[in-house]
Amino acid sequence: MERFKHISKSHFLVSNQSLRKMEVTCGFPYFSCVLAENTTDHNGRSGSTRKPSQWFEIMDAICGHRPVSCGREVVKTMGRLDGKVIVLSAAAQGIGRAAAIAFAKEGAQVTATDINGEKLKELEAFEGIRTKVVDVTKKDQVEALAKEHDHVDVLFNVAGFVHHGTILDCEEADWDFTMNVNVRSMYLMCKAFLPKMLEKKSGNIINMASVASSIKGVVNRCVYSTSKAAVIGLTKSIAADYIEKGIRCNCVCPGTVDTPSLRARIQAQPDPEQAYKDFMARQKTGRMCTAEEVGHLCVYLASDESAYITGTEHIIDGGWRL
Repeated sequence: MERFKHISKSHFLVSNQSLRKMEVTCGFPYFSCVLAENTTDHNGRSGSTRKPSQWFEIMDAICGHRPVSCGREVVKTMGRLDGKVIVLSAAAQGIGRAAAIAFAKEGAQVTATDINGEKLKELEAFEGIRTKVVDVTKKDQVEALAKEHDHVDVLFNVAGFVHHGTILDCEEADWDFTMNVNVRSMYLMCKAFLPKMLEKKSGNIINMASVASSIKGVVNRCVYSTSKAAVIGLTKSIAADYIEKGIRCNCVCPGTVDTPSLRARIQAQPDPEQAYKDFMARQKTGRMCTAEEVGHLCVYLASDESAYITGTEHIIDGGWRL
């Protein structure tokens, strides 16, 4: 709370008799904050008379969503990633975009890559993000990207492709394309960036896997699940090989995430309405995960808060696997 020292303690008076409960999404994890308005606590102290809108402004600032004015100065975001250099792929939309923005808001210097230069360029509106068009399935482009950086603290491999179908629906071309995008791209990125991490004796790799993998068998996800199981294996191998050399490697395993890619796949089905209902039927929480929620988890894994974690699958699926 150091950055809020200019706000008096009375601003945060919490009372069991509070008349207003505001649940504020703070990133990772979530916090539920009960704020007293026009109430007294058990010692008879008066609560705040701030308007609800003012409370939301203060709590937004505490949670790091955006800088706001609280009377004396501008409250800045927390800076959990201050000074860190982060490179990530597939940043033009979906989880990659959400993660890039979340990283930058926490103080990181981010190089966001994608093959879609037009969408990618939109990220340049955010301070701390530079963009570069890179096809991470191309060895020469990946190696050129690595040479541009003296060092990288965090490498986040996001690029992926979802093939719909059983093994009988999967032609050799489908298999090869999926494995190339989902697995080989991560192999190339890790191999290109690891040497400089080892020189520094410090590095953090995050790979995008999925619950549809070795974690859970999912209908019509044969080659996709196979590729994501391979990502989990790659993650654990890197973690085991370099744990004593200052390198961490973890993977993120989402369930169903509401992204432009998912919406496009739903629309491509013969009956989009039924496809949407099928996706929703498996959501035990009654909703899909958001890209921003995955981004918050990635901030934690990229930060020093997770320094003792390596070789682990981090599941964010709303209980789908249960």
